[in-house]
Amino acid sequence: MLKALARKVRDAVGIDTSLGSLQAAREYCVEQPDCRLLRMNALNLGFANHSFDTVVCIQNGISAFHNDPRSLILESLRVLKPGGVAFFSSYSGKFWNDRLEWFRLQASEGLIGEIDEAKTGNGVIVSKDGFTAITFTPDDFRSLTSGLALDIRIEEVDESSVVCAIKK
Repeated sequence: MLKALARKVRDAVGIDTSLGSLQAAREYCVEQPDCRLLRMNALNLGFANHSFDTVVCIQNGISAFHNDPRSLILESLRVLKPGGVAFFSSYSGKFWNDRLEWFRLQASEGLIGEIDEAKTGNGVIVSKDGFTAITFTPDDFRSLTSGLALDIRIEEVDESSVVCAIKK
């Protein structure tokens, strides 16, 4: 996603805590000179307040890395400029079978541990190596953003994703 975004903006920054993931992203984005990749935890961003016009945290960014999602949203809003928009997404519950199959393929390739079928269900995928991915519903996003005096829009897209857009 970062490579596609980098083609449309002046400066794109991607973060990850995994050096391996960052190296793969560097190789993938090699032709995008305005694409910076940094090792950083999304709960403790090393950027000044109001640094970005847009923050994008899609799919597994909010649901699969054992982060507190409310804290992730608040930290993202901290680095967002006034008038900017932060986007968060989760897979839709309607996409469950496709998503579970994708994670099973990831497990078969050794990218995550074997799926713990006994613990997997009701929007939660658990692998035996501790990886967990959850699904946020529109109501979950409403709960996560409750009390924020900002323009918040939550929409299901193509029965595959639930997107929460927060304008600061």
